Amino acid sequence: MIYNKNTAIKTAELLLQIKAIKLEPENPFTWASGWKSPIYCDNRTILSFVPIRNFIRENLSKIIEDKYGKPDVIAGVATGAIAIGVLVAQELGLPFVYVRPEAKKHGRQNLIEGHLEKGQNVVVIEDLISTGKSSLSAVQALKDSGAVVKGMVAIFSYGFEFAEENFRNAKVELTTLSDYSNLLEQAIDIEYIDEKQLKTLEKWSKNPSEWS
Repeated sequence: MIYNKNTAIKTAELLLQIKAIKLEPENPFTWASGWKSPIYCDNRTILSFVPIRNFIRENLSKIIEDKYGKPDVIAGVATGAIAIGVLVAQELGLPFVYVRPEAKKHGRQNLIEGHLEKGQNVVVIEDLISTGKSSLSAVQALKDSGAVVKGMVAIFSYGFEFAEENFRNAKVELTTLSDYSNLLEQAIDIEYIDEKQLKTLEKWSKNPSEWS
């Protein structure tokens, strides 16, 4: 779920402004999964724009404080959420760890990088939620290490119904700054897209794996 409506609209506006999100219904992107998509999101772009980076950092931190108080540790999901996770941890004055997609093949073969003790309360930072699979894998890795995962906070979600179901089934609370429906609302409001493009974008979100 989104944190609040005003933040969702403002976040969508900023992401469109710096082209962290691109909407191209007539010239779709191809995701790593092979899906064709009229939207592409790269939230790492945020890091290059100081005022917007500050906005994202402050609002992610506010969600955490409002919902969870002060956890013991902030965890980022590699690689997209490492930098923003560090910024949030710095804002809150908390330790930071990050979770790799798989354990290193050498050295200590860590899956979780940083110092994490059993029983510590952790809030996980993610930059983008699509299917939720990699995000929930990171949560499971933290739980397997003995951490108590209080919830996940993310910048943006595509809002897929099956992703939301994945989080419900895993019993992981997800809160995002913005999501796809608020993005489309803002995009049509500022005339970034027209009504015809809006219909295409809405159709994609209902069945993204089959859309072309």
